[in-house]
Amino acid sequence: MPTLDEVNNKSAARLNGLNPAVRAGTVALIQRSYEKGVPIVITQGLRTIAEQNALYAQGRTKPGPIVTHARGGTSYHNYGLAVDFALLLPDGRSVSWDMNRDGDKDTRSDWQEVIQEAKKLGFDWGGDWSSFKDYSHLQMDFGLSTKQLQAGMRPTAQQVNNALRRIDGGDDEVNKDIKVTVTLNGKKLTDGVLDSDTAYVPVRALAEALGAKVTYDAKTKSVHIVKE
Repeated sequence: MPTLDEVNNKSAARLNGLNPAVRAGTVALIQRSYEKGVPIVITQGLRTIAEQNALYAQGRTKPGPIVTHARGGTSYHNYGLAVDFALLLPDGRSVSWDMNRDGDKDTRSDWQEVIQEAKKLGFDWGGDWSSFKDYSHLQMDFGLSTKQLQAGMRPTAQQVNNALRRIDGGDDEVNKDIKVTVTLNGKKLTDGVLDSDTAYVPVRALAEALGAKVTYDAKTKSVHIVKE
């Protein structure tokens, strides 16, 4: 397997022009993936309007398969808010988009290992889209639509700082996009969320349903559960 420095060098040029948080998140993703035994390479970063239009023409007015539904100005790549990645193979030169590949032999898809880390860092994944799915696409949109970006709006300094804090480990924010229902003996108990295969539920609702008492010590920031 190539060294981390070699892996970083493969992507360095494609990090130019990215939003600071997107760039920091991408650097962290490359390192975290490598530490899991899954080297990746960034295949696309900032894309000009002209480059986007040329890509949009593919499969329409130019040869090749359709690879995007976004015209120039309607992609987050055009604003430095998105990257595309691929798996870097052991020879250090070839890449793969095989989502079932398990190169590190840990019984888990290398692709999904990368996506899991990306979501922890605050990226949204194109594979979660309901219509046209883009499995190599990762973005941070900061709540802005491409129409707003076209109109000149950009992420605020506070939004970027919050994202950087999360990437640096200073913000353990739980992703609340996946809602789950918690049941006890088949009866709904409470609602929770699922983030990176971990379920987060209100501790009081769960404990009291099991016959325990819950108290909170604000001074020590401790939750105490007592079952008599």
